[in-house]
Amino acid sequence: EQFYSCDQDEIDKLFNEQPWKSNPKYFRKIKISSLALIKMVYHAKTGGIYEVMGLVQGKVLGDTFLITDAFALPVEGTETRVNASQDAVEYIGKYSELSDQAGRIEMTCGWYHSHPGYGCWLSGIDVTTQRLNQQQEPWVALVIDPTRTMTTGKVEIGAFRTFPANYQSQESKGDPDQLIPLEKIEDFGAQWDQYYSLEVSFYKNKFDEEMIDVLWNKYWISTVTSNSLFQNTKYFSDGCCDLSRKAERLKKQLKKERINISVQDLLGKNVRGTIK
Repeated sequence: EQFYSCDQDEIDKLFNEQPWKSNPKYFRKIKISSLALIKMVYHAKTGGIYEVMGLVQGKVLGDTFLITDAFALPVEGTETRVNASQDAVEYIGKYSELSDQAGRIEMTCGWYHSHPGYGCWLSGIDVTTQRLNQQQEPWVALVIDPTRTMTTGKVEIGAFRTFPANYQSQESKGDPDQLIPLEKIEDFGAQWDQYYSLEVSFYKNKFDEEMIDVLWNKYWISTVTSNSLFQNTKYFSDGCCDLSRKAERLKKQLKKERINISVQDLLGKNVRGTIK
């Protein structure tokens, strides 16, 4: 319950000092309430193959974001991006106004959106959006993959912060081919050093437990009668097709490399013969 209290003096001190200005990686962790997590995952799942978007509320405590709640936005989404219209902007203003009237002390401190089936990372558009929003610090970006969440039974979620535009990051690029669909790899690799990940953890209090009990009593029948094999058929099928395309691309690359090596060997022999 201490996460729902507010020390205004502490908040004022943090905003006056603004330690994130001198340390681009000042924020290292994020703690998300069970209620906020359920709201985000459910919203992401209802979007199906289309991306959805919403905002999160909470506060910061030292180098940690404490997320207490989340709310969806009325935005238009596609399979690759989500666009916030003027209606969404007006909705945010009205929601904030009603929150203040209700005595809610949490501030809006980030946004979330979904990546159905292609993992948790930031695209070029996401990086631009997050970098713009970080001008109203503090701000965090959350990405949820509802497809992988339903497939594995484990919430697939990532939290990110972007670096300043000219910052030289030492972040490792990793190996995206094993996790990212082929058509997304180029965008993934091009943006990887523009942001960093926060350590994500979850917490639950008695109010969250009451809400979870209500949701369980309402949806437990559909939960126990659902068949994950039928629900995830498209995900598995798409994954196999993606692996096939990657294997074909690798095969072509290896063939091309063998040809280049053969040409170099041939040129080398001709040069040696000319010298003799």
